[in-house]
Amino acid sequence: MIETHNLTKRYGNLIAVNHLNLRLEEGDVFGFIGPNGSGKTTTMRMLATLLSPDYGEAYVCGKSIYTHAQEIRRLVGYMPDFFGVYDDMTVIEYLEFFAASYRIDSHARRKVCEEKLELVDMTFKRDAMVNQLSRGQTQRIGLARVLLHEPQVLLLDEPASGLDPRARIEIRNLLKRLGELHKTVIVSSHILPELADVCTRVGMIEKGELIVDGYVDEVMRKARQRILLQIRVKDKLDQAAALLESHDTTDQVSIVKGTIHAQLKAEVEDYSELPSLLISSGYKVVMFREEEVNLETAFMELTKGKQQ
Repeated sequence: MIETHNLTKRYGNLIAVNHLNLRLEEGDVFGFIGPNGSGKTTTMRMLATLLSPDYGEAYVCGKSIYTHAQEIRRLVGYMPDFFGVYDDMTVIEYLEFFAASYRIDSHARRKVCEEKLELVDMTFKRDAMVNQLSRGQTQRIGLARVLLHEPQVLLLDEPASGLDPRARIEIRNLLKRLGELHKTVIVSSHILPELADVCTRVGMIEKGELIVDGYVDEVMRKARQRILLQIRVKDKLDQAAALLESHDTTDQVSIVKGTIHAQLKAEVEDYSELPSLLISSGYKVVMFREEEVNLETAFMELTKGKQQ
């Protein structure tokens, strides 16, 4: 659905996007991760045919951004970080205006707008003035707008930027729903936890270079160098820690706020003996779990040494 070959964009001496190679299939929800100024927005604007690259090629739904720009625009829904609304329109009028711009048949226009409002849970605001909506509600109306013409590809640039915690959760739930519609989605963010449970794939971009690209599970495995276990026992914490430290599977054991942290040796993946060891030694185990690697940890680990 989306494919780039050495896509490059320069602004004077600044290389905003540097030989980016990316391939996304239908149904991929791709989390585009990177700090502000890393090249996320520039990449999305080139894919949306709003910005011409200096070098390289990109295809959207098999069509070149150079020769089929108009066709691509009919296949793509692009939502920038900030966008304007019209002060003198209600929500339903705003959507109908854009539906007409997308040349949606006048007889079907109202029904299409109502359906998109329902999808983004904004039916209760259909007759409100768009300039009176909260930031989170405006973002949801923006999503409804880019969905009007049933695009195959969605480019969402920082959709949760500037939102309060509740609005972030609502946007995140909506992004999950979009993934279930089998659309190809690129959603950018510099706030990593926002994308952790939404995306099927992630890419990490730094100074215009895509330094990590893969399915979420693959990226997590790549970032995790060693397994870290978190263990709690009812009593005799120091003795339990000493017992674990003496086992040949552990490399380092410490106690942090009443929890034993046991780091396994690099080659160890099977630690099934450890809970049995504790129980057979008379310890009452109340918690035994493997610490999960999140996107934030993965980003810090995989970009180590590449940010200078």
